Amino acid sequence: LLDEIEKAHPDVFNLLLQVMDRGVLTDTNGREANFRNVALVLTTNAGAAQASRRSMGFVEQDHSTDAMEAIRRQFSPEFRNRLDAIIQFQPLDNATVLRVVDKFLIELETQLADKQVTLVVDDAARAWLGERGFDPAMGARPMSRIIQEHIKRRLADELLFGALESGGKVTVTVTDGELVVQAEAQPLLLAPA
Repeated sequence: LLDEIEKAHPDVFNLLLQVMDRGVLTDTNGREANFRNVALVLTTNAGAAQASRRSMGFVEQDHSTDAMEAIRRQFSPEFRNRLDAIIQFQPLDNATVLRVVDKFLIELETQLADKQVTLVVDDAARAWLGERGFDPAMGARPMSRIIQEHIKRRLADELLFGALESGGKVTVTVTDGELVVQAEAQPLLLAPA
């Protein structure tokens, strides 16, 4: 997997041409590396800006060909001709963003379960995290930082020295447009005498 291949040095493209052409890479000493059973996956952001452009006027326009034009400008014909397929990904929809939110919340639930803490996040809080953790230009990359800043940091002191020291329940909701994190201590159970 070669991510954001457009940022690679031009010599890398020459190496890839050799690999895609012959299935073998040869160094200056004549040693060969066999690539015959290798699947190369290259990602690029070339054309992403063009594909996500908004249409002007009343008619919705298809900008996918604009993205392909950007790829034509970015990569040489020799390189493009050796590609088996070009797959364009669509922007994330709201349902997918909420699944990403759930993925991060499940990870947090697992961490908290080790400390006997349960996590309850309502739909409004999930939507709040989805709105702030997703950026059309960056995708869902900011999600981890948003959860770190708005939930995990608030829980750190409670877990170490506060209400959640011996376990408990964390409720996350939205009040007046702000994320609210409430920690409740687990009630102490007295042993029978």
